[in-house]
Amino acid sequence: MAVRIRMKKLGRRHRPFYRICAMDAHAPRDGREIEVLGTYDPMVRDPDARVVLKLDRITYWLSVGAQPTEKVQILLKKYGPNGTRLEQQKAALERLAQQRARRASLAKAAARAAPASEADNQSTEEKPTY
Repeated sequence: MAVRIRMKKLGRRHRPFYRICAMDAHAPRDGREIEVLGTYDPMVRDPDARVVLKLDRITYWLSVGAQPTEKVQILLKKYGPNGTRLEQQKAALERLAQQRARRASLAKAAARAAPASEADNQSTEEKPTY
C-alpha cells in the first residue's frame, strides 16, 4: 500500500482549514485518512502560527516510505523535524495562545457585567398593570 502525506480540506466556503494526514495514495483528497499528523489554517494572521504538526508521527511515516505532496513538503521543510523556522513557530504559537486567553478573559468579564446591567434596566422600567 502506497502512503502519501497530504492535506485534507475541511472548513467552509471562504474559510478553509486543512488536516495534514497520512492517506492511501489512491484515496480521494477528502477521503478516509490513516492518521492525522497535524493541521494547517491559512486564515491565521501570523504565518508561523498556521501550522501545527506531530513531529514524532511525521518522522515515523517518512521513515516507512510515505511520500509528502508538494505543499506538505514545503511545510515540512519549514516546520518539520529539521525545520528552518521552528523557533519562530514556537514564539508565534505562544503569542497566539496568549491572545486567545486574553480574549477569553475579556469575554468572561463582559458576560459577568451584562446580566447586572440587564437587571438594572428591568427594575427601572415601568411594569404594566392589568
